[in-house]
Amino acid sequence: MPTITITTPELSPPARRAVAVRLTRWLTARGVVLSHVVIRFVTEPPGSLYTGAMPVEALPSPGDGESIHHAGVVCQIGVDRDEAFRDALADEIGAALKVGPGTAFFHLDMQPAARGNVYVAVDGRLCRADLLGAAPEQIKEPAA
Repeated sequence: MPTITITTPELSPPARRAVAVRLTRWLTARGVVLSHVVIRFVTEPPGSLYTGAMPVEALPSPGDGESIHHAGVVCQIGVDRDEAFRDALADEIGAALKVGPGTAFFHLDMQPAARGNVYVAVDGRLCRADLLGAAPEQIKEPAA
C-alpha cells in the first residue's frame, strides 16, 4: 500500500490530479493494485518550513517558471521494494512534481513499511494490509 504524502506550496486541483494520475499509473504499471495507491497532498503555509534557520521561501531560485520552488515528500512503501524500485520511484516523483533547475529545496524520505503495520477499513472493519485478500477466518479481530 504505497502512501505518498506531498507537502508543497498551494497546488491547483488540476496540478494535484496530474501528479496523482501520473504516480498511480507508474505504480500500477509495476504491479501495485490501483486501490492500494494512496496519495495525500498537504499545503505548506508560508513560513512553516525551514532549512537551517532560513524559511524555504527565502531560498534563491532561478525561477525558471517550470520547476516547483520547494517540496517535501514522505513515501511509505513495502519493505520488499528494492533499491532500484526506490530510485526509480524517487525519479518519477521528482519528475511529476517538476523538480528542476528552479527548485530551491526538495526532500524525499523513503520509509519502508511492513504490510502488517498498515490497517485499512474493509466493510467497516479494520484489516491489516498483509491479510487483504485472505479468507475471512484468517482475519483476526483487533485486540480490545
